[in-house]
Amino acid sequence: MFDRRQILIGGAAATLFAPRIAFARAETERRLVFLIQRGAADGLATLAPTGDPAYAGLRGDLAADLMSQPKLGGLFALHPALKQLGAMYGSNQALFAHAVASPYRDRSHFDGQNVLETGGALPYDRKDGWMNRLIGLLPGGPRGLAISATVPTALRGDVQVASYAPSNLPDAPQDLLQRVTMLYEGDPQLHGLWNEALQTRAMAADLSTGNVRGAAAAGQLIASLMTGAEGARIVMAESNGWDTHAGQRARLNNQLTGLDAMLASLREGLGPAWSETLVVVATEFGRTAAVNGTGGTDHGTGSLAMLLGGTVAGGRILSDWPGLGPSQLYEGRDLKPTLSIDALLAGALAEHFRIDPAQAAPQLFPGGAGKPISGLIRA
Repeated sequence: MFDRRQILIGGAAATLFAPRIAFARAETERRLVFLIQRGAADGLATLAPTGDPAYAGLRGDLAADLMSQPKLGGLFALHPALKQLGAMYGSNQALFAHAVASPYRDRSHFDGQNVLETGGALPYDRKDGWMNRLIGLLPGGPRGLAISATVPTALRGDVQVASYAPSNLPDAPQDLLQRVTMLYEGDPQLHGLWNEALQTRAMAADLSTGNVRGAAAAGQLIASLMTGAEGARIVMAESNGWDTHAGQRARLNNQLTGLDAMLASLREGLGPAWSETLVVVATEFGRTAAVNGTGGTDHGTGSLAMLLGGTVAGGRILSDWPGLGPSQLYEGRDLKPTLSIDALLAGALAEHFRIDPAQAAPQLFPGGAGKPISGLIRA
């Protein structure tokens, strides 16, 4: 289930002095949002391979909500909670990549997230993240923004970035803000920082009061920080709660309902800017093919990634489907990865931002993306 504390705040309050939250005018209108699903989201339920003859037997009751769903691509069915996402797919603004994985092949959340965010080959073999390196490749070096109390690994590196999380504290009185503005008027450094902070506060004012909560508010907040000439262009957000070891059917339905609401709200909030936006949704690894004894699934390997937005050449499912038969599973238990998420992201990011994929791939994903996948973004 999405809520503001879980997704955005993480128990910490933002201050008005978050560094350079209000950005200078960006040189590109292209925007990127990376949403990481922390906890290993179940791709086999999000986009279920109901046409695979082994699926229903492996999943038991977890397949009940999926077997009657309309098929996409002849093999897959989208979870019924993802109504808005299904509409994006129908309007060619969503592309699903199945049986994907990073180079990581063990099942530790922390290690898997680190490899996904750094673009490295092994956990902790790099200190910087692929999003930070991406900013360094783009003209003008647009600033990165984390919708988080701290900067996640994907955005860490040599390029300065910022983080923003709505405060749980009461709003400062307007009179106090005016007095501080007057106090800093003659200070060449604090005057600029204060004005930037006030601009950011104005962009997210309706969401920081606590009156608007939940997943839709998360999408609205992200959009509010990305719109306009001075809005952020490179943004990362985090979603927790995807580790569904028990009682998965109800829990995952709540998670996906929240995801659907957030993405729809983001699209609506961006307005015309959605046509210049790429949204990447990915998780550290997948979950086991078979249901466990507590109505859940355990840590797996291959999973699902999503590309959404107005620049995406969507309405497609990209997958070299490996099958779910006993001899087809990875280590006899997991969906076998047949697609590199690094190659997927390298191709999508290069096409989206119009940079050379041969240059971008080894810099963004030094762990070995291989040949970037092409044709993911509209020409």
